[in-house]
Amino acid sequence: MKGIRAFQRRIVLAALFVTAATGCSSNPNEPPAPISSLPRELTAAESQVVLRSNRFAFDLLRRASAPDSNTFISPLSVSMALGMTMNGAANATLDSMRATLGYEGMSLADINTGYRGLIDLLRGLDRTTDMRVANSVWFKSGLAADPDFSAALLASFDAKVQPLDFGLPSAPETMNTWVDEATNGRIEEIIGEIPPDAVMYLINAIYFKAKWVERFKVEDTQPGPFAAAFGGAQSVPMMRGRIAFAKTYQPNFAVAELRYGNEAFVMDLLLPSPGTELNAIVDSLTAERWDALMAAMSEPDEGSVSLPRFKMEYERLLNDDLAALGMANAFTDGVADFRNIFTPNDPGPFISQVKHKTFVEVNEQGTEAAAVTSVEMTVTSAPPSFDFDRPFLLVIRERFSGTILFMGTILRVPE
Repeated sequence: MKGIRAFQRRIVLAALFVTAATGCSSNPNEPPAPISSLPRELTAAESQVVLRSNRFAFDLLRRASAPDSNTFISPLSVSMALGMTMNGAANATLDSMRATLGYEGMSLADINTGYRGLIDLLRGLDRTTDMRVANSVWFKSGLAADPDFSAALLASFDAKVQPLDFGLPSAPETMNTWVDEATNGRIEEIIGEIPPDAVMYLINAIYFKAKWVERFKVEDTQPGPFAAAFGGAQSVPMMRGRIAFAKTYQPNFAVAELRYGNEAFVMDLLLPSPGTELNAIVDSLTAERWDALMAAMSEPDEGSVSLPRFKMEYERLLNDDLAALGMANAFTDGVADFRNIFTPNDPGPFISQVKHKTFVEVNEQGTEAAAVTSVEMTVTSAPPSFDFDRPFLLVIRERFSGTILFMGTILRVPE
């Protein structure tokens, strides 16, 4: 984990479906017209994907949070990368992944339909916000991706499934160049050295950049104290301003909501009451409780806000987290069943690692954030193959002492 500044962890949760619809001022000098509703009703599948991916979000946050380090994840990125992978799963592996992601009782077709609608909605929701969702799948040259698997990922995730010679020194760079471009240069690398048994990488990238509706003035930013949860007290650049924001007060915490662009995207900031540990609140949060908090938000009105200006990067290997949440069999060689990824349709590979990287910068103008999730698929190394179809040497020996008992050359098989 590099570049993470020590500060008390505030939960930064983008409430993607607070409000939305199209709307943009024709005059670039005028502020953007606020969006007050979605451009259309969510379908049943989309509503379920939003609800259930939010449940997964809090499950994953509880797993990733620690008392002595910052955390910044994109549950949506992780969910989409695993959602793509789930299209190759079968039987108990499919069931466990579906349960871990919160999609029990939903068909794979409905889940895919929900992801497709969500991608389209997010991309075109607010023309004043740069919101990108990209997916790519790379498989080892010489293997044949299952046509149904490839078609499903293209149709539902806008992901092209493409071969790549993993033996080339440039193979990691090829995938990392895609990542770099998809995140506008904020995450340059997710793939390191490719292990010899790797057969596929499924990668999701999300990029977000938006300006506050009411921006902080740079001249009002001054050093201020910050009571960090670990590493001692700090003096940090503290942005200050009187701006309009929504809020709700609870017995042991409060939530403030700052809006971006056309007010489709927001940042919700949860602040514990003095003496209350943030992790204790995180442990108590569920998607249902979060929805109740959002419903209790006031209408925006003017108040005083001070918020640290910061930039951080975060990286986490999610294998243990996801296994603990219920999909351990997907990581287990000989147990995982991904028979729908390649042809012929044998049980196929297993997930060797799920790597997650994020970036976030919060400043006076707004927020920039990026996330990449990579799912690496691996097969068991096949035992070396020797076909003794030509002359060979034969040696019989005692293994521990090395004593050779017999030896000879077989130039022709005796009859």
